[in-house]
Amino acid sequence: MNLRPSGDILSKVEVQNKKSKWQKILSFFGPAYLISVGYMDPGNWATDIAGGSQFGYKLIWVLLLSNIIALLLQGLSARLGIVRGMDLAQCNREHYPRALNFVLYLFAEIAIAACDLAELLGMAIGLQLLFGLDLFWGVTISFADTLLLMLLQRYGMRKMELFIVGLIFIIGMCFLIQIFIAKPEWNEVAKGLIPTIPGYQALYIAIGIIGATVMPHNLYLHSALVQTRNFKQDETSIRKAIKYNFWDTAIALNLAFFVNAAILILAAAVFHNNGLKEVVELEDAHKLLAPLLGSNLAPILFAVALIAAGQSSTVTGTLAGQIVMEGYLQIRINPVFRRLITRLLAIIPAYIVIVISHEKGVGNLLILSQVILSIQLAFAVIPLIHFVSDKKTMKDFVISTKTKILSWFITLIIVVLNFKLVFDQTAIWISNSQNIWFKLMLIGLCAILVVILLLIVFNPKLKKRRHSDTVHTPITELNIINGNHFKRIALAVDFSPTDDKVLSYGIKFASADTELILIHVSESASPLVLGHNSEDHEIRTDRDIMESYIELLRKNNFQASYVLGYRNRHQSIAEHCKNQNAELLIMGSHGHHIFKDFIFGETVNKVRHLVDIPVFIAK
Repeated sequence: MNLRPSGDILSKVEVQNKKSKWQKILSFFGPAYLISVGYMDPGNWATDIAGGSQFGYKLIWVLLLSNIIALLLQGLSARLGIVRGMDLAQCNREHYPRALNFVLYLFAEIAIAACDLAELLGMAIGLQLLFGLDLFWGVTISFADTLLLMLLQRYGMRKMELFIVGLIFIIGMCFLIQIFIAKPEWNEVAKGLIPTIPGYQALYIAIGIIGATVMPHNLYLHSALVQTRNFKQDETSIRKAIKYNFWDTAIALNLAFFVNAAILILAAAVFHNNGLKEVVELEDAHKLLAPLLGSNLAPILFAVALIAAGQSSTVTGTLAGQIVMEGYLQIRINPVFRRLITRLLAIIPAYIVIVISHEKGVGNLLILSQVILSIQLAFAVIPLIHFVSDKKTMKDFVISTKTKILSWFITLIIVVLNFKLVFDQTAIWISNSQNIWFKLMLIGLCAILVVILLLIVFNPKLKKRRHSDTVHTPITELNIINGNHFKRIALAVDFSPTDDKVLSYGIKFASADTELILIHVSESASPLVLGHNSEDHEIRTDRDIMESYIELLRKNNFQASYVLGYRNRHQSIAEHCKNQNAELLIMGSHGHHIFKDFIFGETVNKVRHLVDIPVFIAK
């Protein structure tokens, strides 16, 4: 009797079966493309344009530094996922206390909301610039791309990558043509690679650039997506996986660097060199391109690239949000509802700013969103360095002493610059306010940030907490009810206490020659994108639990096998019932109604309309 899922279900992105070296290398390429789109979202445009218009080419070195920092940190994130088989959020939950984990989760959600705010505003501004649409309605229309990720997932990982690469190509070509028209001074561009900070305002912009380039939620996402490659778990194979993922990251992030550099160079050549040093708003940049360059094509390309940038980065926030929610809170909700939450957190402040400032404060809101991302960065980077430096868990793949020193040095720079910005701005607010309670609140918030920072620096040295490493609570015993009816019975399990009823009724309807076919649909962020190609911590855990169920049934003399499904829950269950020639499907009911069905997803009612066999609902 076959106790393993079918080979088709178990198939992943194979590496060791590739014939040539280049095929093996290319099989690792892919995850970084999803990461790179977050490094060229519309929020980057605001900081790049502000930096280029105010300081010319002098801050190009900040982009280069940010790219190097991003390459190092994303490389560490990939290493963590490859070696530990867990993403950053899961590792945090395993090592940090519950209360601190909740705070880190909130920080991660704030970072995701800030990124989504930039995407939403960028898309709305692009629509306004291209079609003259009012910004208020542009924001409303941008809300509709909530379903874009769901649509892309139906076509599989490779088509999604092709879609993203296509958008990146559009962005790159748009700016390449604009730079060709602008004709920048390339000797001045080269001088811009020499580090210099002209003043405090330049520091603010520089920190915003770092925040726009190195995104904290990408560290969570990357550590999850690299777990999709199937390779041998020996030392040589793991080291190759780390190396090839590094090159994948280097190529993707360098593409993002060239896009960001092109925006800053364009702003410097067109605005700064013409004495326009206060161009911050994307709308102003769009209006000035045509008269300054003498071409009506430039503003059109600018708007098209802005829309493409907003759409390309919409994928990242949704997946990262699902990863941090599942990793920290072990809560899994309907991906559509998850996307709605993220977008609502972005659309509300956008509406408020538009209504109050009448579109004049949107550019400043974009820059502020990137500064928020930069402030949140330390709270993701510090745990990451702790985990990849841990000899007990990383074993032979722990980072070297030189890499550790460099990582902590970069983190120190990030922390010092970010907290200087926070404290300086707080001092300005305190000096300008006469309200003692407002002053005390600001001082208290700064103190809380410092305390949390110290806790995440030193807490991993404390005794490891015991957390469940899965969002499920599987049963451990069977309640056997004698009975028989069908030859092949499909049992949909979700690793909750409801499984007790499902398995018990399956046994009730089983005879001596009946085979029980267990079906479970994995719904973590990775399989939602990659389908059966996924191989992350969640799926490995699911497989282990399924095998424990099979063993439990075998001990009680029942024939059993299992299959794992991916993505769409109800469609996957229906397909497996058909493929396995099941005569009866038994499912558990959680008693959700209307609102809870929308939040957590509704399965039973949809499945019964997709199958042509009896469906027994175990309550």
